[in-house]
Amino acid sequence: MARYVMLIDVNKCSGCGNCYLACKDEFCGGDRLPYAVSQPYMEHRWIDIKVKEEGQIPRVYIRCIPVTCMQCQDAPCAAAACDGAVYRRPDGIVLIDPVLAAGQRELVEACPYGAIYWNEERGVPQKCTMCAHRLDQGQKPRCVEACPTRALIFGDLDDPQCLAAELWVTGKPEILYPEYGLEVNVRYLGLPKQFVTGTVCLDGCDEGAENIPVTLDDGRVRKETKTDFFGLFTFTGLEAGRRYELTVAAEGYEPVKLPVVAGQDVRLGNIILKRNNSR
Repeated sequence: MARYVMLIDVNKCSGCGNCYLACKDEFCGGDRLPYAVSQPYMEHRWIDIKVKEEGQIPRVYIRCIPVTCMQCQDAPCAAAACDGAVYRRPDGIVLIDPVLAAGQRELVEACPYGAIYWNEERGVPQKCTMCAHRLDQGQKPRCVEACPTRALIFGDLDDPQCLAAELWVTGKPEILYPEYGLEVNVRYLGLPKQFVTGTVCLDGCDEGAENIPVTLDDGRVRKETKTDFFGLFTFTGLEAGRRYELTVAAEGYEPVKLPVVAGQDVRLGNIILKRNNSR
C-alpha cells in the first residue's frame, strides 16, 4: 500500500497560481464521486497561495507559500465529524464523504489551517482530496502536474526511487505551524524564517551608508553582512526565542550595539553612527 506525501518547496514557488487554476479546472463543473461534489467557481481555494512580505522599502522580499489540506495523521476534522463523515484512507489521504458530511458545517471551523470550505449550494463541507480519483487511476494530482517550477513534489514514501521519499528524509522538511501539534503528510522546504533588518546612516547624513559592516551574534553563531547601496542590511533565518546582539561598526565612528530577541520579524529602522571625536 502506498503512503502518499507532498513536499512544497517555497524557494521555487513563483506565486503564478497555476496550481489553483488546475484545481478549479479539475473540480468545477462536475462531481468527482465518491470523493467530492463539484467545487464552486468562486470563494473555494483548495490550494491557496499565501504571500509573506519580508524586509522594508527599498528592499522587500516576497515569499509565496501554497497552503492546502495537510492530510493530518490525526485529523481534527475527522474527530469533529459525525457518522464517519471524514475518514483517512490506508494511503494517508483524508477525505470528506460528500453524502455523510451533508449539513455538517461545523467541520469548516475544525481545521486549524483553514483548508475546509462550505459549499452553500450543495450543503456540504469540502477540501482538497489530493486528487484521489486521479491517484486511483495511476495519475498525479493536477496541481503537481500544473506547477511550472516543480515546487510541488508528490510521491510515495514506500517507493525508494521517489524524489519525495528521498527529500522527506534528507531535506528535513518542516511542518507549517508546528504549534498546532499535528503530524501531517504535506510538509515544506525553505519556509521563511524570522529576520532582522535596518538602515545604517552616518551622523550628519540623511541617506543610508553603503558597505558598513554589521554582525549578529547569539553566542553560538556569528553572522556577518554589509549594508547595500541604500544602507540596508538584512539577516534571515533567526531562531525564534533566541537572544542576539547586533553590532554596527565603521572606522571613525562609535560602534552601536543593540539587543535583538527573535519572536517576530524585527525592523530596527534607522541606526545612526556618531563620529568618534577622540581622534
